[in-house]
Amino acid sequence: MNVVPPALDKLIADFKRLPGIGKKTATRLALHMLRRPAAEARNLARDLAGLHDAIKLCSNCFAFSENDPCVICADPRRDPSQVCVVEEPGDLMAIEKTAIYKGQYHILHGVLSPMDGIGPDEIKVAALVERVRRQQVKEVFIATSSTVPGEATASYLVSQLQGCSAKLTRLACGIPMGMDIKYADELTLTRAIEARKTA
Repeated sequence: MNVVPPALDKLIADFKRLPGIGKKTATRLALHMLRRPAAEARNLARDLAGLHDAIKLCSNCFAFSENDPCVICADPRRDPSQVCVVEEPGDLMAIEKTAIYKGQYHILHGVLSPMDGIGPDEIKVAALVERVRRQQVKEVFIATSSTVPGEATASYLVSQLQGCSAKLTRLACGIPMGMDIKYADELTLTRAIEARKTA
């Protein structure tokens, strides 16, 4: 016998489809929404329903934005000759939190993963190459993750941009702050040694 009302069960199933949400968390979220005033649930539903109509991709960098160009591409204080290439919009947000990078971005919306059927045509590689040539970009800063697909994507980008005049740089990888060197794995330590700089 199912003691969960069908409407609540349906909401739990909806929450479970979200990344990182299991049955327990989905149940907790659904029960929380049920305990809150109905107006909060209606506001959430309205915001979700309007999300796809309000948000579009910036035609220059492919960031999620309500305007085209996005706020970063439209900002005259940002350097358009410096382009940071990231995998996903969340990566842009992480870099922006540092407040250190003053250039523009290019979001690939994925990484190369032949096993999953994701090749160069499924991500924004061609648009990047065309942008670098068209906009006289001086530096392409590749900030993909240090996973196998991230590394493969970075290598592919380097090969595609080889003929361009832009300087190609890569996000440095190495020992995290506060980590004891003896606990670092070989790959992390290798990367740290390769990315070393003058003291």
